[in-house]
Parts: sequence; C-alpha cells; structure tokens
Amino acid sequence: MSKPSPRHPVPGPGLVRLAIPNKGRISGPINELIEKSGLHLAEGGSERRLITRTRDPNVEILFARPIDIPEYVASGVADLGITGKDMVMERGSAVEQVLDLQTGKATLVVAVPEESDIETVADLAGAKVATEFPAITRAFFAGHGVAVTIVTVGGACEATPHLGIADAIVDLSSSGTTLRTNHLRVVDEVLASTTVLVANPASLTAKREKIDEIILALESVIRAKGQCYLMMNVQRNALADVREVLPGLSGPTVMDVASDENLVAVHAVVKEERVYQLINQLKRAGAKDILVMPIERIIR
Repeated sequence: MSKPSPRHPVPGPGLVRLAIPNKGRISGPINELIEKSGLHLAEGGSERRLITRTRDPNVEILFARPIDIPEYVASGVADLGITGKDMVMERGSAVEQVLDLQTGKATLVVAVPEESDIETVADLAGAKVATEFPAITRAFFAGHGVAVTIVTVGGACEATPHLGIADAIVDLSSSGTTLRTNHLRVVDEVLASTTVLVANPASLTAKREKIDEIILALESVIRAKGQCYLMMNVQRNALADVREVLPGLSGPTVMDVASDENLVAVHAVVKEERVYQLINQLKRAGAKDILVMPIERIIR
C-alpha cells in the first residue's frame, strides 16, 4: 500500500473525507447525489478547490481523478470514495465496497473493427489489444488462456485499430454509440460497472458512526430516484376500488378526514413512470383532489 502524499494529509479523527471525481462522465450525477443527500458544498462550485468543506463541519470533499480515488481511499488520504467499479478493480486497491450507487452503468467490452475476421476471444491469440485498463485486460485474457500484447493508452482507445496500433480494444461502453460511430463491434463482455462508494477498512472501524450517517444519506436519495408521492381523497365506498389500482412500497396509507366521516385520505409512493396511467385509473376508481409530489429521499 502506498503512503499518503504530504500534499493530501490524512484527515483527523473527527473528520470524514469523501473523494469524488473532479471530471468525467460520472462526475455530474455524483455531484447531484451529494447535493440531494444534504451534503451541500459550503464553498460552492464556482471556484472548486482540491478539498472543499460541506455544510456538515465533520465532512469534507476531495476532488480527484476517478482512477486515483481507490488508492486515495486505501492509503487513508480519504475515508470514503465514489468512483466506477471498473476503476476499483483496475487499481486493485485494498478498499471495501459499501454501497452500489446504481448510476454510471457501463460495460467493459472487447471490440474489433466491423470488417475483422475475429469472432471470439480465442481468435485474438497473439494480437495487440489497446486499453485504458491494462490490469483488468491482462487478467481477462489470462483467464481465457489467450496470450495477447497489451497496448496501454490514455484515451481515444476506439481509434487505435484504425491507426494500426492494435487489433482490438478493451473499453467502456454505455450505449454502444461510440463503438458504432467508430465501426467497431463487440466480441465479448469483460465486466459490468456501476458507480460505487468504497471505504478505507480502518476508517470503517474508527469513524463508523459518521460513515453510516453518510451512507444512509446517499442510500435514501438512491431509493427515492424515480419515485413519486401520491395524495388523494377517496369516498369510503370507493376505497376498495382505489386499492386495486394503487401500488406502493408497502401498500397505500389510509387516514380519516376529520371534516367528513365518509371521506378518507390515501397516500402512496409509486414509480414515476406509472403516474401518467395511474391518474386516470384513480379518477375512474373514485379518487379526487389528487396531488403528485416529487420525493427527494426515502429512509427505511
């Protein structure tokens, strides 16, 4: 394990430092998650510093390259880190995954030019493979018993086959658009990746209470994603019909309305994608005064 850099001293015993990406495809969603969780950046984002305070005086944010975050956490420079699972596996750092954030979904794939005769991983024996993930790529081909020459690149991996630098690539693909644009096709999948929260094992013991607080805050935002809160009034004699069409996390909540003994208030959490159809179904079932509200956090 590498020693912490003197430029990034280890956080004190009463402070939890969370490392997040300073740029890249997953940085935007992560910043949004941090804000929704309540860990607002106290110093704003207009003049982002290397280390930024949050509204919680015991939590600060370290901005770093996604590939460096696993080692920052393993070395104790950060107690927690958010980065891609692919980055964690590539670095092989001694960290513990504590939460899958279920964002930044992508697949690391083996791809070749569309016109290539290569159809399987075995066909790549003796070939050159370009990648930004040499450790994962080396382990993948070794696991298949296929000897290849790995060409490590720092970007624009998809261009290497057309430049004669490599016969194939191992690269991340989220939608497949970049591969198709560069006339590449997938031969095999190496691994599926999402954005994960990782922790320093020692910090998990020494700072457990504050770390659990952060995990709960992030987890509550993840649970709320894609959910809406429905509130409506229903005549008692129509309640059974409303229950039939109204799903919820654990069934709808029904409460008496003080001003009308024949009326009940019904509340439920439903998937946002179902709201459009549910509104009409609820109206037909006898619901009225329907309110649809966004949900920021769900805590169980």
